[in-house]
Amino acid sequence: MRAVPTWIDKVHDRDKVEQCIYDLAFRPDGSQLIVAAGNRVLVYDTADGTLIQPLKGHKDTVYCVAYAKDGKRFASGSADKSIIIWTSKLEGILKYTHNDSIQCVAYNPVTHQLASCSSGDFGLWSPEQKSVSKHKVSSKITCCGWTNDGQYLALGMMNGVVSVRNKNGEEKVKIERPGGSSSPIWSIAWNPSKDEHNDILAVADWGQRLSFYQLSGKQIGKDRQLSFDPCCVSFFSKGEYIVMGGSDKQASLYTRDGVRLGTIGEQSSWVWTSRVKPDSNYVVLGCQDGTIAFFQLIFSTVHGLYKDRYAYRDSMTDVIVQHLITEQKVIPCRELQLKKQLNIHFLIFSSSCHYKVSLSSINTHKCLEKRLQCLSFTAVREKEWLMESLIRYIKVIGGPPGREGLLVGLKNGAILKIFVDNPFAITLLKQNTSVRCLDMSTSRSKLAVVDEHNTCLVYDIHTKELLFQEPNANSVAWNTQCEDMLCFSGSGYLNIKASNFPVHQQKLQGFVVGYNGSKIFCLHVYSMAAVEVPQSAPMYQYLERRMFQEAYQIACLGVTDNDWRDLATEALEGLDFHTAKKAFIRVRDLRYLELINSIEERKKRGESNNQLFLADVYAYQGKFHEAAKLYRKTGHDSRALSMYTDLRMFEYAKDFLGSADPKDTKLLMKKQADWAKNSKEPRAAADMYLTAGEHMKAIEIIGEHGWMDMLIDLARKLDKAEREPLSRCAVFFKKFNHHGYAAEIYNKMGDLKALVLLHVDTRHWDEAFSLVEKHSQFRDDVYVPYAQWLAEHDRFEEAQRAFHKAGRQAEAVRVLEQLTHNAVVESRFNDASYYYWMLSMQCLDIARDNSEKKEEMLKKFHSFQHLAELYHVYHSVHRYMSEPFSSNMPEILFNISRFLFHNLTRDVPMGISKVDTLYALAKQSKLLGAYKVARHAFEKLQGLKIPSRYQDSMELSCLTVRSKPYRDSEDLIPMCYRCSTNNPLLNNQGNSCINCRQPFIYSASSYEVLPLVEFYLEDDISDEEAVSLIDLEVPRVERNSSWQEMSRGESQCLRLDDGTEDPEDDPFTAKLSFEQGGRAFVPVLVNRAVLRCMSRRDVLIKRWPRPLSWQYYRSLLPDVSITMCPSCFQMFHSEDYELLVLQHNCCPYCRRPIDEPS
Repeated sequence: MRAVPTWIDKVHDRDKVEQCIYDLAFRPDGSQLIVAAGNRVLVYDTADGTLIQPLKGHKDTVYCVAYAKDGKRFASGSADKSIIIWTSKLEGILKYTHNDSIQCVAYNPVTHQLASCSSGDFGLWSPEQKSVSKHKVSSKITCCGWTNDGQYLALGMMNGVVSVRNKNGEEKVKIERPGGSSSPIWSIAWNPSKDEHNDILAVADWGQRLSFYQLSGKQIGKDRQLSFDPCCVSFFSKGEYIVMGGSDKQASLYTRDGVRLGTIGEQSSWVWTSRVKPDSNYVVLGCQDGTIAFFQLIFSTVHGLYKDRYAYRDSMTDVIVQHLITEQKVIPCRELQLKKQLNIHFLIFSSSCHYKVSLSSINTHKCLEKRLQCLSFTAVREKEWLMESLIRYIKVIGGPPGREGLLVGLKNGAILKIFVDNPFAITLLKQNTSVRCLDMSTSRSKLAVVDEHNTCLVYDIHTKELLFQEPNANSVAWNTQCEDMLCFSGSGYLNIKASNFPVHQQKLQGFVVGYNGSKIFCLHVYSMAAVEVPQSAPMYQYLERRMFQEAYQIACLGVTDNDWRDLATEALEGLDFHTAKKAFIRVRDLRYLELINSIEERKKRGESNNQLFLADVYAYQGKFHEAAKLYRKTGHDSRALSMYTDLRMFEYAKDFLGSADPKDTKLLMKKQADWAKNSKEPRAAADMYLTAGEHMKAIEIIGEHGWMDMLIDLARKLDKAEREPLSRCAVFFKKFNHHGYAAEIYNKMGDLKALVLLHVDTRHWDEAFSLVEKHSQFRDDVYVPYAQWLAEHDRFEEAQRAFHKAGRQAEAVRVLEQLTHNAVVESRFNDASYYYWMLSMQCLDIARDNSEKKEEMLKKFHSFQHLAELYHVYHSVHRYMSEPFSSNMPEILFNISRFLFHNLTRDVPMGISKVDTLYALAKQSKLLGAYKVARHAFEKLQGLKIPSRYQDSMELSCLTVRSKPYRDSEDLIPMCYRCSTNNPLLNNQGNSCINCRQPFIYSASSYEVLPLVEFYLEDDISDEEAVSLIDLEVPRVERNSSWQEMSRGESQCLRLDDGTEDPEDDPFTAKLSFEQGGRAFVPVLVNRAVLRCMSRRDVLIKRWPRPLSWQYYRSLLPDVSITMCPSCFQMFHSEDYELLVLQHNCCPYCRRPIDEPS
């Protein structure tokens, strides 16, 4: 460390009397110095010591000054008991007083609150306050200082006590020194370092001691004994050093721990005050005799380098070793603290985890200028070498532990090698000029020297031959990872030289001290930095000479990805596949790695044509014309053609082919069409495909884009033998609804089945039927989808016919069964009745056509007929129970519910509610006077689960009906027309006579008993003969009408004889007789004679299809007009039937249209 005086001034008053400098303060930016001299405040320019302006305002000696941290104002305190606040423009703005002389002032660094201290109290003032808050103290205050965060104020007192106060003036910590009042505190300072976790207070007293305390009052370390009375203590801006002066008439530099490092400046009187310029190495002193001395402290750079380890001095005493790559730092030995301040150079040897320091002392004594000493960390000298000339440069070259080596360059040009275990130096080389810098290559075969003329000379150590030399060098370093590379710096440039190639330059400030891989270690001023330098230039120099292996080694030191790619490309073109492969791995280029692997595989298979390999390389690199020439040269024209076509360079491909084989031209056209297709140019691609004869691909493109005109032109040009293209055309015509074109194509091909399917798909049924008439083998292909289509459109009757025509009875049954089930689930009982009737007729057709299933189908026929009738009846009951109004008369509802009740004695079909049936029967019976039936129905309902909505009304009706007589109205009693027996309303025989067991024939609308009796033919009479006999009507004898009296049991009645024949004269009437009391039903069996006597208008015939037999019915009341539906054979009163047909335009049961022929 050296102290260089910058400027000095001496302050006198008007009478030339020396004025003591009691205090100093720097403006925060360091541009001005405030001085307390006599009764004036002086302002100096710190740059050259010029007095800017003296400030007058105090009437007595000024003891203290302080500048606010924000630089807006400063304060001065005087023996006249006043404080003056000055602005940065040197104008006084405020003045306040204490009761005693002012001893010290200090500004809070955060809040800019001013603390002013006198002999008996201290005050706190801030710009926001109108008054000063003052606090009494027990002793005279000599010094004060705020903590870095501005929270606490430390006061040093004459009685040896340090009092720590908060911002409100309250005492928080009291530090009592051992000396008491005999050791007054004369100066205190807080360490401004931000690295310290705790606030540290330096305290100097006139007991000649320096101590350090924490904010809590705890002392740090032991007291440092001084040999003088300290008057001032001041820290550097970062807290690394302390400046202290006093009665020893000098200012000294100390470590922050209180270790003295050296003298800053000696004076002729006491040093009363010292201050450090903010953020700099400048120190100013104020003395008793009025001297103001401004010094610059210069700290020498003490450092060394070995490989990537850099050692340097810190805080003048510590040695820190830094790893330049990782930036990690370590202090190898805390005990190595230099007690004396020396200008030294030291070098570090790395040996495992041990460090040694070699010290070469120069410029201290001449007797040491040629001497080299080796010291341990405990400052013990181990060895010493004496040179023949001054030592100019030392370089560590390393070695095994305990045998490390040094290179020493002397002023006389000699270059020596020294080993730490050898007392004798070895001379390597001697040149005529002085050595300034030197280094040895990694293999220790080459030596680089920079001489006093700034010339870099490179020697071969073994032959002592000068290999080359370069100008403008001030330092040199070999690359530790590459034998043939070195760098040297000079004139603001970095020079990199590889082998014997020209030097590559780039700008760089500082001195090169090391070169490791791609990192250059550069010392600039006081800092050491690791600079990343790409090795691109030397790598390209090797590439120019096609030295690929050497270029790869250089690239490994550190180049960019583009440099790696260039290296890989050059090596690949040079057919050095090994180097190229490693380089492409670096840049992760899988495409070129696949190429190299394929070439290596081909080499293993015996291929050795390098020109062919090079052609492949050119093709990968995009040098297509060069690749094509090489392909042609090696006889591989097909590869060139494939390359051009893959790249869509069809014009180049045509030029390459010239007048070649037409097959190749066609292939080229095909590939060009493929490219046009992929390039979203479909029309051009289609034309090219047609030109190349690829009809299918052309059709695909045309069809996908819907160009129908173009497609029909193409289809008409195609020969009918080209079935696949024509079929594809037809598919596209169908897709775009051009069915006429599709039919034209199929006709051209003669594909009738496809034509039939086309008509079916397009629902052109008439055309399909006309084809089926000519070609019956397509019957199933038309009628099955036609039936399905009809079923989908709710045209089930037509669908059935279609299924029949297609011979698919099972499918018809399955569809109808599903429809029936759906109708029942959805409570569409009228539809369910219709579907069951259709199912029954379907089963009858199956029984006729399939003898194996005859019995099964006939059984299903009767079951479905029965269910159809039940659902037909229940439809009215359901509507009556679920709708608010009913269109049916009470008598009809009564007959319907009674008929349904008689048929629900055993199984109840799905969807039919027995509760609804009985409740409807009970309500209508009660309404019509059939109270016995009503009571019976209510009794049946009590055994069933009644819905809550019926519960109240049903209970009420049940009670009210019990008040009625237990009998039925005689008007409702049905009569058997065969035996004239009155049957009860609730018949245990069901819907048959209780006497003759003759089944009743009901009207399908009102369900009244019709005056019909079924009769059967004798076995030898066929249906055709029976019909012919009936048609032979016998003339009738007319009689006069008269009233006749008749007796029936206890009743008598009159009957009007309408003039018809007597029943005794009618042979059929005689056949109605039967054996009374028999349990078995005796059918009416007629012969030919009886048939001849019948009238055609009195006979109704159910002409069932085979295998069923016809059914014959004789009307016993010819005047009652009865109509039978020719389709479902249901009987109706003619008037009811005509009304229902008018309403529905069809049969109410089977829905046969009225205009449909029988």
